[in-house]
Amino acid sequence: MTDGDIGVFLVDDQALVRAGFRMVLEAEPGTAVLGEAADGQAAVDSLTLMRADVVLMDVRMPRLDGVEATRRICARPDAPAVLVLTTFDLDEYAFAALKAGAAGFLLKDAGPADLLAAIRTVHAGDAVVAPSTTRRLIDQFSEHLPDGEDAPAGGDRLAALTEREREVLVAVGRGLSNSEIAADLFVAEATVKTHIGRILAKLGLRDRVQMVVLAYETGLVHVRG
Repeated sequence: MTDGDIGVFLVDDQALVRAGFRMVLEAEPGTAVLGEAADGQAAVDSLTLMRADVVLMDVRMPRLDGVEATRRICARPDAPAVLVLTTFDLDEYAFAALKAGAAGFLLKDAGPADLLAAIRTVHAGDAVVAPSTTRRLIDQFSEHLPDGEDAPAGGDRLAALTEREREVLVAVGRGLSNSEIAADLFVAEATVKTHIGRILAKLGLRDRVQMVVLAYETGLVHVRG
């Protein structure tokens, strides 16, 4: 690994999956595989001893699943970005992993270009869940989310937001892109980005994925019936 390389740690209980990811990453300039683990507990232990930039995390594993491993890793100072590996039909654990701190999710059958793009994106501090994918994810797990009546009280937390910031949070929660929000609110896209930055700072959130989760959990956005 050279200076400037993105250090990646692989976590999957299938050796062939890890080998496939390793081949792709080692063939790409600018990325380096620092290590790998076959279960969540081994990943947590290994990442205590080494520093990685990005973790590719499977969810269904023995000993410790990817959700709990993600939660423990993301709770640490200077935690790496975690990309959850999931199936095409949106794994049942994907939403829980996002709540646990994952920066997004990646399809297990993603091509090399998508894998590398996702790693670079989360390393830069952004989420890899596109607005349209976020919408499908929320729809998939809507039965596990509170509706307007059952949502936990979030008024105190949201009180720090201005009315316009609440409007932007609602729009993000509905899965709109920045350009769509700008068109709906008749503002510049740069203004939307500024509002999102302020929302993240005020609410202590990491990215728009966590904004979506919060919007649903507080009942600011209702699950569609």
